[in-house]
Amino acid sequence: MTRLLRLIAVTLALAAVGASAAAHTRSETHSNWDIAGPLVHLTFTVPDLEARRLGANGQPPSDVVLARYVADHVGARSRGKPCPVQTHVRVLSAAPGYRRFEAAFQCPDPKAITIQVSAFFDLVPTHVNFAQIQTADGTLVEQLFTQDQQSLDLSGGASANLRSASFFQYIAMGVMHIFTGVDHQLFLVGLILLSRRLRDLTFVITGFTLGHSVTLALAVTGVLRPHAEYIDALIGLTIALVGAEAISSATHRPGVVALGAGGLLFVMALGRLAGLGGLPALLLIGGGLFASCYLMIAGHLRDAARLRLVVTLVFGLIHGFGFAADLLQMHLPTERLAELLVGFNLGVEIGQLSLVLAVIGAVSLLVRLRLALPRPLVVDLASSFLAAMGLFWFVSRSYA
Repeated sequence: MTRLLRLIAVTLALAAVGASAAAHTRSETHSNWDIAGPLVHLTFTVPDLEARRLGANGQPPSDVVLARYVADHVGARSRGKPCPVQTHVRVLSAAPGYRRFEAAFQCPDPKAITIQVSAFFDLVPTHVNFAQIQTADGTLVEQLFTQDQQSLDLSGGASANLRSASFFQYIAMGVMHIFTGVDHQLFLVGLILLSRRLRDLTFVITGFTLGHSVTLALAVTGVLRPHAEYIDALIGLTIALVGAEAISSATHRPGVVALGAGGLLFVMALGRLAGLGGLPALLLIGGGLFASCYLMIAGHLRDAARLRLVVTLVFGLIHGFGFAADLLQMHLPTERLAELLVGFNLGVEIGQLSLVLAVIGAVSLLVRLRLALPRPLVVDLASSFLAAMGLFWFVSRSYA
């Protein structure tokens, strides 16, 4: 029990550190664009937390100052030239804690429009603007504007690029999704942590692959479109559960770990019924039952490898929707959808296999050089870190 309490304390401490770091680095705004021929209508929403960055001594700036900043950093261009302003930036009513502005631009060529967002990147390099664009043909496009991606060409844009891309470029997209997705990487590391034998690792990777392949196809083809914020939170939960199972296995206390995981979700469900949080109460209750039963059963099985095949298949279903999120931000070419799906999914598998082999190779090299730490210590530290990060992502994304 002492070892379990120590691991729980380390896990909570790491989660608190993650929460503290995120509180100081998270920075985001939202924009909505409506394209009607040559007319570009913009609505830009700024949380008060972001607005304060432009004020003096931490005080929020006036609407005039903030409107001027938005006007200087957000706009539309056509054939390399700024589109004339039809309606200057003006203040709209907004929910408490937010400021909202609107503007309109008249572009001379409606077939060559590029929208640009550079607001707040000069103040916070990690800032993100979540944009929704309603194009002239009625298509809804979602785009993340970042420090490295401050413009979007609507003249064909992502659709044109994807339509002309080769099959190998689709594969490269899948590989990069794994290499740039920290949460997916940590989940794979957790699967490696749980697998003592190559056979065990084969089971979990197979289940994960089958799961995400199914939901990736379902989401991209439009058969199923779950709420993206639910999926982001549940991905964090899968990472936390993998870390929790490793803690349960290391301490031989599955009952306590299962009670803690299920209890947290039930408490969050009660909070949701009281009006707190964003995830539905039934989803949280179902997740609590699943988490507690899974951890309890896995902790009492002598060989849980086959159970993990089923469980990682379920986890893969969740991650598959996460993989689809990147693709759904683009205007996908329907005539090459099957080719894109096969290539992207193949790239995801190549990325996963590369990561798994790299981790196994690094561990084998350290063992051969006699530089490896004792396995119990590695398991304790790694499982605590995974549980902490997964817990932090799940809770923060649930209440975001």
